[in-house]
Amino acid sequence: MARLSEYRSCSRLPSFQALIDATEKNGVLSPPAGTYAGPVTIEQPITIDGRGEVTIDAGGKGSVIFLDTDGSTLKGLRLTNSGESHNDIDSGVQVRGNFNVIKDNVIDNCLFGVDLQQSESNIVRRNKISSKPFDLGIRGDAIRLWYSFNNKITSNTIRNSRDMVVWYSKDNLIARNDARGGRYSLHFMYSQHNVVEENRYTDNTVGIFLMYSDDVVVRNNSITRAVGPTGVALGMKETSNVTIEGNQLLYNAVGLSLDVSPYQPDTTNLISNNLIAFNNIGVDFLNDWPGNTFTANQFKSNITQVAVSDGASVNRNSWDGNYWDDYEGFDLDQNGIGDTPYELYSYADRIWMDVPAAQFFKGSPMLETLDFLERLAPFSEPEMVLRDAAPITTPPEPL
Repeated sequence: MARLSEYRSCSRLPSFQALIDATEKNGVLSPPAGTYAGPVTIEQPITIDGRGEVTIDAGGKGSVIFLDTDGSTLKGLRLTNSGESHNDIDSGVQVRGNFNVIKDNVIDNCLFGVDLQQSESNIVRRNKISSKPFDLGIRGDAIRLWYSFNNKITSNTIRNSRDMVVWYSKDNLIARNDARGGRYSLHFMYSQHNVVEENRYTDNTVGIFLMYSDDVVVRNNSITRAVGPTGVALGMKETSNVTIEGNQLLYNAVGLSLDVSPYQPDTTNLISNNLIAFNNIGVDFLNDWPGNTFTANQFKSNITQVAVSDGASVNRNSWDGNYWDDYEGFDLDQNGIGDTPYELYSYADRIWMDVPAAQFFKGSPMLETLDFLERLAPFSEPEMVLRDAAPITTPPEPL
């Protein structure tokens, strides 16, 4: 009954579709302030300027705007009250065209925010996006790219949506966005040659996750408080030729997670100049896999700096010139490089690395006592996890 009354109230609103139909190709529509009825479809290039005073209400049915053209601009609108169908991807804006601009809009109470499918060279900028007040797993995605290339997704503010996803898409820029209260801040699948920079991701379950996505640059992002059983700030699975530099990974369950990465033969992932601090695990290798180069990173106040499953070593990766706050050596010649290598060992009592159920007790007094006793008088030869031959002794200036 509530939804029926919702439809009826929207039916009494003036039709926004009528205004669009009356606007000539390449014309400008700047309607009087107020609330108008959607959904609407745009099939020729126009500019719609709501000036922050115009609301389009879809009445709980479908997408608020279906943009099926090239070269349109939507700005200064409030788009609200989409339908609830995941199959139909009910959104604030569904984009099926190229060279469109969607900027300075408020998209709220919409299942999905902005959905781009087979769309190129669009700009999605400075929008405020939130989903419907559903449980996290059944909300829609704030921004969704599918087979879409050369788009710029910049300076959007995202709250309480599910994910931002980039699937089968390449050459996109994702920059200066702020996302909180979601699941995956940014999730790549089979997407190459994208740039992710200067985003701020806070209080999401996962920060950035790259799956089967090569040649991605992840630069100068801040990812904090990705916590919980699956909390990872930045993860890679079977991903190659990635550059990860200048990021801050702070207060997460896991700072950086690597799974069979890099995957392609003769490729390298470069991980440099990142601040990895205050995490439960700084870097978590899910297997003994080579091909990553770690240089000039700062490892500070992580409960475990680097972990690897099955008691293996990660020395097949390159570790050179990183800062480790638990380094116990000296720098007698004061050249900024430790006189002895930094070496990290794994002791036999670290069952939480090999027995998933035991991870619940990580950090507990019992396991911490076992760890202390094992280091004091190990009953077996500890395994070397990694060796940094030239650790720096003074951390660089704050990033």
